[in-house]
Amino acid sequence: MKKGKRAEKKRYERPQIVRHHSGFMNKFGRGSFQTPLREIDGVPVKKLIAEYGSPLFVISESALLKKFREAKRAFGPRYPKTTFAWSYKTNYLRAVCSVLHREGAWAEVVSPLEYEMARRLGVPGDKILFNGPAKTAESLSQAARDGARVHADHFDELHLLEKAAASLGRKLPVGIRVNLDAGIYPAWDRFGFNLESGQALEAARRIDASRTLTLAGLHCHLGTYILDASAYRRATVKLLDFAALLEAESGNGLSWLDMGGGFASRNTLHASYLPGENLIPSLHDYAAAVTEPLLERYASQDAAPILFLESGRAIVDECATLLTSVLAAKRLASGKRALVVDAGVNALFTAFWYKHELALTEDSTSFMEDTAVYGPLCMAIDIVRESVMLPPLTPGQILAVRNVGAYNMSQWLQFIHARPAVVMISEAGKPELVRERETLESMTGPERLPERLKGAGENIGG
Repeated sequence: MKKGKRAEKKRYERPQIVRHHSGFMNKFGRGSFQTPLREIDGVPVKKLIAEYGSPLFVISESALLKKFREAKRAFGPRYPKTTFAWSYKTNYLRAVCSVLHREGAWAEVVSPLEYEMARRLGVPGDKILFNGPAKTAESLSQAARDGARVHADHFDELHLLEKAAASLGRKLPVGIRVNLDAGIYPAWDRFGFNLESGQALEAARRIDASRTLTLAGLHCHLGTYILDASAYRRATVKLLDFAALLEAESGNGLSWLDMGGGFASRNTLHASYLPGENLIPSLHDYAAAVTEPLLERYASQDAAPILFLESGRAIVDECATLLTSVLAAKRLASGKRALVVDAGVNALFTAFWYKHELALTEDSTSFMEDTAVYGPLCMAIDIVRESVMLPPLTPGQILAVRNVGAYNMSQWLQFIHARPAVVMISEAGKPELVRERETLESMTGPERLPERLKGAGENIGG
């Protein structure tokens, strides 16, 4: 040591004693990270990130088609008069909607905005189911002219439908949304007319007495992520009993019965102990629950109503993956390891509901440790996973978040960070950009800055 110089003091780092997990067998099977997700439909993950940036949503067209066709096979042979309508709110990227429309799916929309989306994609008006509690007079008039199947949500909407029908000079066939007790709690009783209280019967009788409307259909959407398939059987039986009562009063039978959606995907709810894939009924379970009461009630298919289904999550959830890069690794005050990644609840809204499955994208021989995974937002709520077993990861390594096709690309936030790009890998294995990564220009494009405020930043003093 040279004279006059002091030895540099080394930084003290408190030692951490942690329990390591190697990922061997547990009561649910092998650990989640035995086989890394190196590629999606044959396209390397690293190549996708290099070309389109991180974070990145990747949609598999093959997986989307496989799931939709599986749903059709579950219902169609049981009840040939089944028609699927794609739930736009679940994912209204035009590429996703178009794949499903090409397969024959109608459009199910719940707002004037979504109605316009469907029409611009070329969906005929008479192939649209129009639901939701906030339809405008203008959108109802448009739907009436187009021949869309409208399900009234409340009495004020019935009044608007009567006015729309009067302007056409003809009777308008409509449906009503019915909420009921099918053993699912909490019940979604804020939508539609309640069956048990007699409100649905009152609405049906009002339509029967109308000079401009005729009741042609019933609609029931029990809720979301329904794990009890038998609830659909109970709901179907109740609606068919209700339809029989109405037919006895008016002489008019049902033209259609819309049993909504709500079928679960393989994701795991925060409240669940077991992995979601161990809990969810199969599509065949749901199909049997809905169709068997119909087959028992209608001996002839000619007299039977069309069965509409609006499944969204169960169709699209498992076809999409979110690729996100590690930004930093750190230790919390408790000593727990934490990762910061570049996609949080701004892109992954469903992290509020699900314990999403995380997958490594490269090999790791390290011991796994309980880890918290946080997004890039300066918000305490930005939690991708509160607790998940992961090996040590360093900045730049990529994690894959599985089963993210439902609701994330329709409920994502333009908050603090721009929304990521979306790529669809075609059936032929070709990546296609279906939504560009947002830029500052695209984010601020709708804004209008008053002339008096332009250049204000230049006036800040030194």
